[in-house]
Amino acid sequence: MVSSRLEQAILKSLINNEDYCRKTLPFIKPEYFEDGTEKALYKEIEQYVTEYNTLPTKEALLVSMNGQKNVTEEEFQKAGEMLGAFDEVLPDVSWLLDKTEKWCQERAVYNAIMSSIVIMEGKDKQNDKGAIPKLLSDALGVSFDQHIGHDYLENSDERFDFYHRVEEKIPFDLEYFNKITKGGLSRKSLNIALAGTGVGKSLFMCHCASANLAQGKNVLYISLEMSEEKIAERIDANLLDVPIAQLPELDKTLFDKKVGKLKAKFQGRLIVKEYPTASVHAGHFRNLLNELALKKDFRPDIIYIDYLNICASSRVKGGSNVNSYTYVKSIAEEIRGLAVEFNLPIVSATQTTRSGYSNTDVDLTDTSESFGLPATADLMFALISTEEMEALNQIMVKQLKNRYNDPGVNKRFVVGIDRSKMRLYDVEQDAQSDIVDSGQEDDTPAFDKSRFGKQMKSEGRRNFDAWNV
Repeated sequence: MVSSRLEQAILKSLINNEDYCRKTLPFIKPEYFEDGTEKALYKEIEQYVTEYNTLPTKEALLVSMNGQKNVTEEEFQKAGEMLGAFDEVLPDVSWLLDKTEKWCQERAVYNAIMSSIVIMEGKDKQNDKGAIPKLLSDALGVSFDQHIGHDYLENSDERFDFYHRVEEKIPFDLEYFNKITKGGLSRKSLNIALAGTGVGKSLFMCHCASANLAQGKNVLYISLEMSEEKIAERIDANLLDVPIAQLPELDKTLFDKKVGKLKAKFQGRLIVKEYPTASVHAGHFRNLLNELALKKDFRPDIIYIDYLNICASSRVKGGSNVNSYTYVKSIAEEIRGLAVEFNLPIVSATQTTRSGYSNTDVDLTDTSESFGLPATADLMFALISTEEMEALNQIMVKQLKNRYNDPGVNKRFVVGIDRSKMRLYDVEQDAQSDIVDSGQEDDTPAFDKSRFGKQMKSEGRRNFDAWNV
């Protein structure tokens, strides 16, 4: 078999360029080389660098190969000729790094396909057909990731840039939600609404999904509780500005006209997907995202899952001897992992406990089934409704956990709610001022607001007055 020039360039650079060797050696595998001599030579290079932490000389490689029983005389002679032809003129390292990465990816995929064929033919005694997806997935995931950690002193410039980088977020159309999240939801985050039955979890998510669509975002709404048509009906009420009870009364011409205006106005897309309750997990959602990208060229900017507790776990079998804390925490971790994998925010919801349903001051301890959910979420807030607030067409929001901002600032606030149109809206500032312990923003230093600070300020005022008598 004739050796490729690329493979010889790779071997030559491995023994002559330390920077190239350090960057590529962890990712190159012996099985990527088809030629037996090249494979044997690479094994010797890999073993030498691993053992002695320096580049091998040509002589050292030949001496080492000469003592190997699995290297034939023909391969040894060929290795000598190959090493002798390795001149000191090396190819451009940056170019060769790109070519080497692509070569590794192609070889990994080729080997995975060939291994899959052997498995399908029943000739592999160690693996069954269930191993094929992982083989292909691992092969497709081959990449030269050079980042191996943040050096605190050496990488200070990167840290400075990070402090001043404007983070790309998905904004709300509600003022106080933007305040508590510093401008919206971050990518790679899990955000949870906590509320009792009928308070407005689905309404909140449908409203936010509608607002995201109006902002030109691609939105995926996954429902495990209501049908696709029911979710779309709520979004119709919001975007078409028609009470949900009056939607069936619209004639086809008027309905098409309203939807046509939305198509002309909005740049984003919204897809609703329904699954049976407790039947799907993060793995199914991952497959859905891949299918949408392949079949519809659709890649969401944000995902809504209605709702988290009725998902399944891919790691913990449902009905097994495991407590609800572990099971729900597992679901939350898997879904947050999905958010990280696809670089987008995920919004979901959870129920309150029985005591939390009638509680007008919901806390984290009122989370049903598992306290592991709030431990995993990046943002968690409660939606609280009372008869008095319903009469005012308002709903209270209480921050429970917030990795975006200080949860003590604007800890409680209210938003307006129009249940007939499945819509939320900002209320007048006067409504926020009436909330007890709302934690509204205050420029007064925390020390000055403390009892000791007030005492010091009072004494200072008296001393100042005495000096000016």
